[in-house]
Parts: sequence; structure tokens; C-alpha cells
Amino acid sequence: MQGLLADINIQGHLRALTGVLEGPSWREIWHSLNLPFMLFRDLSLPLNAPDALIWRTCQAHQLILLTGNRNADGADSLEATLRTHNTSASLPVFTIADTEQLLRSRDYADRVVGQMLEYLLDIEQYRGTGRLFLP
Repeated sequence: MQGLLADINIQGHLRALTGVLEGPSWREIWHSLNLPFMLFRDLSLPLNAPDALIWRTCQAHQLILLTGNRNADGADSLEATLRTHNTSASLPVFTIADTEQLLRSRDYADRVVGQMLEYLLDIEQYRGTGRLFLP
């Protein structure tokens, strides 16, 4: 695994996440993982890229997609893509269950980060699971 891709629907939430990750509770663990957050522009992905392209790009670059809860509409949706293309070797998608709560509650943000780091520390165990919700 090479890093995490911040989905377009949570790029504004990265400040809250990185603030918690860089805080005294999690900084040492986060730095030990040495994983960058990537943005769409880093991978030349258009802002309106279909879910299937985003997922395939993440798999090709060994990135975990960090997203809010995307819908399951259409053949190109993230859920449909996972059902069709996910294999036992695929990296999971991390889905923040409540993106608005992440911005409002430091306690919730801390729980999101704690769960995310727990998954990242043992990521090989979670390959093939499709989607993991935070928290």
C-alpha cells in the first residue's frame, strides 16, 4: 500500500483528519506508517471521475480510497464496482460514516482516526473486504 486517496467528497475534511492524526494521541503511529494523502490532481483524475475509474486508479496505485458515503446508483457506482471487480487482493475502501459529524465533533474525529489507524496497521487482513466504515 502506497497511501490514501481523499475522495472529492471529503477533501474539505482533510484538515480535521490531519489535525487529529498529527495530534499527540496518534502522531507517532501515523508517522510510522509513512502514508501520504493524495488528491485527485496528484493522479490526474478529473473532479467528476466516475466511481469505477477512481476505484481502479486506487487499485493500480495501491491506494486506499477514503470517502464519504457514496450512493449505489448505476453500473459505474462504487458499490456496483466493488460487487463486480473486488478480489481477495483488492485494497478496501474506507468510508467515513458521518462526514458532517467529523467536522463538528473532535471525539468523533478521534474515533474515525483510531479506527482508520487500526485498519491500516493490519491492512493485509482487510484486502478483499470491499468497504470498511469509519468508525
